[in-house]
Amino acid sequence: MAFATSQEDDRELSEINITPLVDVMLVLLVAFVITIPVLTNAVHVNLPKTVTTTPPDEQKAVTVTVDGAGKVFLNNTEVERADLERQLQGLRKANPDLSLHLRADERVPYGPVAKVMAAIEHAGVSRVSILTDTQ
Repeated sequence: MAFATSQEDDRELSEINITPLVDVMLVLLVAFVITIPVLTNAVHVNLPKTVTTTPPDEQKAVTVTVDGAGKVFLNNTEVERADLERQLQGLRKANPDLSLHLRADERVPYGPVAKVMAAIEHAGVSRVSILTDTQ
């Protein structure tokens, strides 16, 4: 009901009950949430049929690891930190779109990791992912 009355007092209260309004708004929200993803793919196209082709060669990412003792590894091969930049430049010349994964032990201080990151930047590698572990 839109108006509430009480038996003790014959005055009418002019308070609006907003519960039905909230119910209707929630139903509309659910309807929009369900229909909007359907509308994004509303253009249907019949794609042409072709023969199966081989996918392009996917280049594996290079992994640089800094272990708990501060040693640096390039694809599981230990390298000197001073030599890392030169080796990464060689890999980048062979593959300009080189992507790199950086892994560092959580016990390693920030300094050695920062130096490795600087070597990666000086080598010109711009696609770097820093790997972490999930909890």
